[in-house]
Amino acid sequence: MNPVEQHLLQKLTERQVAGNLRQLSFLPSGIDFCSNDYLGLASQPLPPSVSTAHGATGSRLISGNSPLAEETESFIASFHNAEAALIFNSGYDANVGLLSSIASRHTTFLYDELCHASIIDGIRLAICRNKFRFPHNDTQELEQLLQQHQSAGPVVVVVESVYSMDGDLAPLSSIADICTQYNAQLIVDEAHATGVYGTHGQGLVHSLGLQQQVYARVHTFGKALGCHGAAVVGSTLLRHYLINFARSFIYTTALPPHAIATINDVYQYLAAPHFTNAPLHQLIAYFGIQVAEHGITGCVPNNSPIQVLRTGGNEKTRQLAAALRQSGLLVYPILHPTVPIGSERIRICLHITNTTQDIDLLISTILKYEQEQ
Repeated sequence: MNPVEQHLLQKLTERQVAGNLRQLSFLPSGIDFCSNDYLGLASQPLPPSVSTAHGATGSRLISGNSPLAEETESFIASFHNAEAALIFNSGYDANVGLLSSIASRHTTFLYDELCHASIIDGIRLAICRNKFRFPHNDTQELEQLLQQHQSAGPVVVVVESVYSMDGDLAPLSSIADICTQYNAQLIVDEAHATGVYGTHGQGLVHSLGLQQQVYARVHTFGKALGCHGAAVVGSTLLRHYLINFARSFIYTTALPPHAIATINDVYQYLAAPHFTNAPLHQLIAYFGIQVAEHGITGCVPNNSPIQVLRTGGNEKTRQLAAALRQSGLLVYPILHPTVPIGSERIRICLHITNTTQDIDLLISTILKYEQEQ
């Protein structure tokens, strides 16, 4: 075994001994409480407008562009009340491309400590030295950092509207006002808010009327929209800049035509007069009521589709997840090192396709497990 593979084996063995080894598995059949398909769109048949072409044949800058792609971007921009949009192959690509490219050496990044790995990686790749994280949703600490760094050069603040591990919402109105006060540019990742918030699912920024105070938003299609890809929405200048400098856009094969057609159809669906995400929010409220009435410990309900049941310890989390799966409830255990030791949890994702009976079964199974311990 060569030295590189010896190192790899050692690291994997350490994970296995610690009980933290990740492995791929197939999802069994059952009631979905683990995916991000909040609106149930991922299981819908392909739209009739899907092209017979299977591949884009190259990057958008070479042979992968199309009228459909640009029409879709124009519609996305209008839908989110922005000047322009640019489609990336994934939310990860969008965050890495956007954040790594827009900074000069004098830029300062301030970001929430619970931001997604794609945000952290994008900031790490940026050429600037000033990169500071602030305590989660702590607007007071954010303001102190802005006071310290406002004269050092351009300042960019990065947050998520809905955080994927806890399901809590950022205090966006307060953050936007602080950024405006200190002339900082605010970027918001709307991955778990797209489709969920706003009358037509435009996102939390739009629903709060903060479009003019947010420099750029990242809308991911792989969650509630049930397809693949993402878009950065912002100014026309930003779009032109990303086409020229965002490496994760420039140096990759574009999404295939059928993926663009699906994105277009999903946005047309969201914009239609009959669209409503109200049933999803009714289920979220019902879940919160049931948790409170039954005194489920370790769970503090919130107003997002992501609910968290803190368990403490990898083994207990695995056991509870197994008990829920035995009842046909598909949940996913979130273990250390994905989260810090002591904050292991069951992540429960609610969907518009779930029923109150599904939630009742979930609650009763959790109670039964707790009583048996």
